[in-house]
Amino acid sequence: MARVLQIRRGTTAQNDNFTGLAGELSFDTESNTVRIHDGVRLGGYTLARTDQIPDPNTSFDIESVSDDFWAAKVAQFAPAPITVLVGRAVPIRITTAIEYIFNTELEPFLASVVLVCKTPDAGYEVGDQVACFGFGAYSAPAPYQFRDSSGVHVRMMIGNQAPWVSHKDTGVPTNIATGSWNLLYRLYC
Repeated sequence: MARVLQIRRGTTAQNDNFTGLAGELSFDTESNTVRIHDGVRLGGYTLARTDQIPDPNTSFDIESVSDDFWAAKVAQFAPAPITVLVGRAVPIRITTAIEYIFNTELEPFLASVVLVCKTPDAGYEVGDQVACFGFGAYSAPAPYQFRDSSGVHVRMMIGNQAPWVSHKDTGVPTNIATGSWNLLYRLYC
């Protein structure tokens, strides 16, 4: 005789008012879905059926997402108001690290860096800012930050590696001359 495994089941309302043990499953007999429980959340987490998952082959229009949605996401993940501090452009040089110090009492939650074109190079014009770059074998390098008595330090580790950018027209990594570009740090507080 075959063994049968039967899990806890009930209507949607019954499942909504049930807090299962951590790892416990329950079955919603009205929506024909399974819920997984963590021992804390009332109703658990509903798992989607395959017919409830959008077709990945259909196109998505980001313009159709409401402004209210984006405003809620920004409020959820970023403190308000956000202050963006922009440092002075720092020349790229082949060295271990390039650093900029922000003299601020604000507490940063993110630092970013872009390259700024000083002389036409890799399809870019003077003043163009490029976020798709790297050093040697490392792409999309991220600066790190720390605070001491002199301010907030934002440091990019170069490791004596040659800089490159994605060519404006082809996207192909293209070596650049260090004198043709500057690093520009931003601090988000």
